[in-house]
Amino acid sequence: MSKSDPNSKNSQPQKPIKKFRLFRTLIKLCLLVMLVIGVVGGVYLYRLDAVVTAKFEGKKWDIPAKVYARPLELYEGLQLSPDTFALQLKQLGYQRKDTVDSPGEVMRKGTTYTLYTRGFQFEDGAEPAQLVTVNFNQHSVKALKNTEGKPVALLRLEPLLIGGIYPDSNEDRIITRLEELPDMLIPTLLAVEDRKFYQHYGVSFKAIARAAWINFRSGSTVQGGSTLTQQLVKNFYLSSERSLKRKLSEAAMAFLLEMHYSKDDILETYLNEVYLGQEGKRAIHGFGLASQFYFGKPISELELHQVALLVGIVKGPSEYDPRRHPEKVLKRRNLVLKVMAKLGHITQEQAKKAIEKPLDIVKSNKSYLANAYAYLDLVKRQLREEYNDEDLTSEGLSIFTNLDPVIQMKAQTSVSQTIGRLKKAYPKHKDLQGAMVVTAPNSGDVLAIVGAVKPGYAGFNRALDAERSIGSLVKPAVYLTALSFPEQFNLATLIDDDTITIRSDTGDVWEPKNYDRKSHGWVPLHRALAKSYNLSTVRVGMEVGLTEVIHTLQQLGVGEELKPFPAMLLGAINLTPIQVAQVYQTVAAGGFQTPMRTIRAVLTANGITLQRYELALEQKVDERFVHLVQYAMQEVMREGTGRGAYSVLPRNLRLAGKTGTTNDRRDSWFAGYGENLLSVVWIGKDDNKSTPLTGSSGALKVWADFMKKANVRSLQPITPEGVNYLWVDEATGLRSEERCPGARYLPFVSGFEPLQEAGCYRANDGYDRRNGYPQRRRSNKVIDWFKSIFR
Repeated sequence: MSKSDPNSKNSQPQKPIKKFRLFRTLIKLCLLVMLVIGVVGGVYLYRLDAVVTAKFEGKKWDIPAKVYARPLELYEGLQLSPDTFALQLKQLGYQRKDTVDSPGEVMRKGTTYTLYTRGFQFEDGAEPAQLVTVNFNQHSVKALKNTEGKPVALLRLEPLLIGGIYPDSNEDRIITRLEELPDMLIPTLLAVEDRKFYQHYGVSFKAIARAAWINFRSGSTVQGGSTLTQQLVKNFYLSSERSLKRKLSEAAMAFLLEMHYSKDDILETYLNEVYLGQEGKRAIHGFGLASQFYFGKPISELELHQVALLVGIVKGPSEYDPRRHPEKVLKRRNLVLKVMAKLGHITQEQAKKAIEKPLDIVKSNKSYLANAYAYLDLVKRQLREEYNDEDLTSEGLSIFTNLDPVIQMKAQTSVSQTIGRLKKAYPKHKDLQGAMVVTAPNSGDVLAIVGAVKPGYAGFNRALDAERSIGSLVKPAVYLTALSFPEQFNLATLIDDDTITIRSDTGDVWEPKNYDRKSHGWVPLHRALAKSYNLSTVRVGMEVGLTEVIHTLQQLGVGEELKPFPAMLLGAINLTPIQVAQVYQTVAAGGFQTPMRTIRAVLTANGITLQRYELALEQKVDERFVHLVQYAMQEVMREGTGRGAYSVLPRNLRLAGKTGTTNDRRDSWFAGYGENLLSVVWIGKDDNKSTPLTGSSGALKVWADFMKKANVRSLQPITPEGVNYLWVDEATGLRSEERCPGARYLPFVSGFEPLQEAGCYRANDGYDRRNGYPQRRRSNKVIDWFKSIFR
């Protein structure tokens, strides 16, 4: 057989055929693998695409509710000093300038301010930015004028942001649109972070190669190759895991993002997402919030050197924290400015001027806002009774409150400094604590809340949660109850301030004592309240009945269930400072119960009003009887336990108040008010141990210091219909004349005035009894400081 015979078993072509078949099998296998990879990759990309579009087109972020203080409203005649106005402008981040050209700028010349306000979406509508001039007298606004010199009836400054209600992530941001940015922000950001942003499709292979080469040469990671789109994907969609899978996902998602959305959409999202700092648990995201956080002003007002600083922080917010590492941040900022000049975005002269400027970082938002923690706590509690947590932490609601930033700051300062001095005076009592509530007497607006001695303390809120015995603060309610029976009691009624013993149904005996351990005999009712005598108070309370006193307390605003037992007449009732404030609020308002308001309105992120909290008034107690108690509470300040306030305050101020001291001096209280401010102060220890303080030596000092700082105004008493003022003999309670010694000008409910005349006489020093009444000699000098008020 020939060797070339194709049928030969030793035919040679068999080997190439096997190789071909093997090759074809490998090809098929490769194609199959590629097909599987393609299918899997396609499915994976499809899912990635769904993730990318779902979040980008849906609700991108949980936007915390923003809580604002009350806006400063300026009008001619407003009681406001130019220095206090300057403080409010500083809190709002207004920049002092030699000329005023843009919103957020102010110029001061003596008592004249020229300022460019910022537009703002208030609860009752948006107001545009405007240029105005404000002229002051020493303590009030003299005139408001616009650029044309025409009077401005009312000017509102934007409210101070005092806090937010954050989601579990604790992320916070202010959503900013591209058109709101300063001109140089985007060029600066792109020059430093992604120069080819508008040319690439999400991934820059050239930048990756360049970064890899630089990192290889340096032996460490000194430069990244990620585009802004990749950075956004990493922060917006992915975890911080370092793996090849995550990097591939990042690149794929960046490409998909670029395929679906415009460069401007991506850039705007990045500007609001990028992490730029930390404040405690609160994470600062986005350039809008970072501008407020670092410079205390809106992003639209940033200058070139401030823009460069924020862009420099992007590289590493912890490493380049300007409050912790100012020198390092200064170098980084100046490097950014030099890069901008090198690329021709700014001139060398502009760069030089910007480099010469300081960092301009505000101390911290805490410097103004830390004092508002206790107030914010009350706002959150009220909101959570009416709204879901999810709505409060994610829908971008705007909450407008009645907090007055200046009043809040002064209240905290008075509590911290005065109690600090008390601690030094009593070294064994370093654990003294305090609380204060400040309201507007006629409206019930809560202006300030202090929950602790230490500013910014976000722990136990004593103003809201410290239920303590109120001591003698209950006495105005006891005497108000008695005066509600005008046929039996009036301010001149003589009360026996002598020893009293009360035996309970169980056989227990209670023998109250006066603070000075003395009895004072027969005293007029108004003096018993002014001097805070215990014995006469118990005697009056038992005579009118415990249930009647409880009813009065409930009418004044106590919502707690109270049990009728004799010790309650001396304040064996546990209330919080804010509950006490509600009681005294009703007294100050003439018997009208005005539920205290912390919130004015709630708006959606789009400026739509969800709810308004209007002023509510309800007459709970007859204003005639309240007026009599108000008289006695003014006497407390002039002649009684509150007179020490006038060592700090001007003596021409007419104020009303009441001290409170509990057993073993565990609690020191003072509650009092003027025309524009009502304040309740408590001092004590959290463990309820004794202190060295009475109401006069402790809480009154804090109260007086605050009222001086806050410029309390003098009361302007108005005598209600059905009340008449008469001269009476204080020793007998009978009708007298102005010229008579011992005569006093007192208010009476019409129809229940004393009819019998005492006549003029001269009694011996001390007390004697004439016609069965105790009498006391008075000098010819008129001591009645009410005379000029009510006549």
